[in-house]
Amino acid sequence: MNTITKAIGLALALSTALAGVAMAQSTEVRIGVALEPPTLDPTAGAAEAIDIVVYQNIFEGLTRIDEAGAVQPGLAESWTISDDGLTYTFKLHDGVTFHDGSTFDAEDVKFSFDRILAEDSVNAHKEFYEPISSVTVVDPLTVEMKLDRQIGRFLFDLGRGDAVIVAPESADNNANQPIGTGPFAFLQWDKGSRVILEAYQPYWGEPVHLTKATYVFISDTATLTNALLAGDIDGTNNFGQEALGVFEGNPQFTILAGTTEGETILGTNNRKAPFDNLKVRQAMAHALDRQAIIDGATYGYGTPIGSAFAPHNAYYVDLTGTYPHDVAKAKALLAEAGYPDGFSATLKLPPLAYASLSGQIIASQFAEVGIKLELINVEFAQWLEDVYTNKDFDLTIISHVEPFDIGNYANPDYYFGYDNPEFQALIETLNGTTDEAKRKELAIQAQTILADDAVNGYLFQLPQTGVWNAKLTGMWKDSPIEGLVLRDIRWAE
Repeated sequence: MNTITKAIGLALALSTALAGVAMAQSTEVRIGVALEPPTLDPTAGAAEAIDIVVYQNIFEGLTRIDEAGAVQPGLAESWTISDDGLTYTFKLHDGVTFHDGSTFDAEDVKFSFDRILAEDSVNAHKEFYEPISSVTVVDPLTVEMKLDRQIGRFLFDLGRGDAVIVAPESADNNANQPIGTGPFAFLQWDKGSRVILEAYQPYWGEPVHLTKATYVFISDTATLTNALLAGDIDGTNNFGQEALGVFEGNPQFTILAGTTEGETILGTNNRKAPFDNLKVRQAMAHALDRQAIIDGATYGYGTPIGSAFAPHNAYYVDLTGTYPHDVAKAKALLAEAGYPDGFSATLKLPPLAYASLSGQIIASQFAEVGIKLELINVEFAQWLEDVYTNKDFDLTIISHVEPFDIGNYANPDYYFGYDNPEFQALIETLNGTTDEAKRKELAIQAQTILADDAVNGYLFQLPQTGVWNAKLTGMWKDSPIEGLVLRDIRWAE
């Protein structure tokens, strides 16, 4: 019996005795999350863990994305778009304040976007906003943005965590003392343990139901299971599928099984031999038994993918048959590439259940074709430094959870180092296209190029399986954008 099974069995034995003993106050919630954010400034980091805590909670943008993935008004109550699609005029909400009591106005919007576009910007997705040629303060509650080309998803991009509005007085301290305009204000961060938010009483929008929210960092499934059953936390937005059976049929809990934007990939360093050889990447693609990975890593909850696009998106095309599982074909391609006996490589794994489980399965599958993998487990901060920043890796496993992030492949400096001028030109055209039919056609072309080039190993769409106290309502079942939005969560009367 393994450690997780023993721990879950112990938790089950204790659950009846502990039920109802540790109960959250009716206006507070404690949420278990897998990863601690490296910073609390969403404009200065790419980690999903940042947005899980701060997006739409502490910080807000001109627009916001709802549970269905649709654009809604945010700090901008309305906007108009010029006939040529190049000028956006935003009317801002009046009476908005930052959590330090300072007034929000058009100058803060201009400051935020000038900061994003500055030469020394550390924004993880500055490229989304580079088409902005000017930001002009018309009056304290009106901002005009001019673009140098049309951007089909501009309003959506304004609703991302990368584009939240910050104040010049506090922006430099947001990494550790975040100050935004959202319904929750930062209270404290106990490094390695938790982040605590409290409701911001002068909030300009609809009042929230909670007075306090605590994000507790719990990286392993067994500990998370025990915490849920003991009532130490009230829920989690994404529980390990391997242990969901513990909560099925238990009236004390609600299971929310939904989808995410997370394309789970076998990330491949395309700039490094032997992975710069297309035949090697094709061989690895043929060596992958996708369904076995889904069954083993997500207990069947994952959805197979063949390229870098979410299956629930209207632009999706099924390319899972591009390189079907074929051990003989994989061996033949390796021989053609000059590796008849295979090769050795490292696989760096962040501390995520789907990554470690997928890594073990893929190592076994690759061994069948002669590719010997050394599995290296790293903390997430180290993964960000080694893999994402320094590109010091052979292979990795990660879910890319940002919406419509296929554009990352047009950046040759991105961590997997894919440099295809044809693809870059296609994405530039796609980004500048507003006609929906044409956008879909271009998106399908882009997906097909990535599948054919086997840029990464495309595994599955990450499911979202939340487990919550049955008395809680208002949680998002699906995750169309990074974040764990608190505004609608409440305890039943």
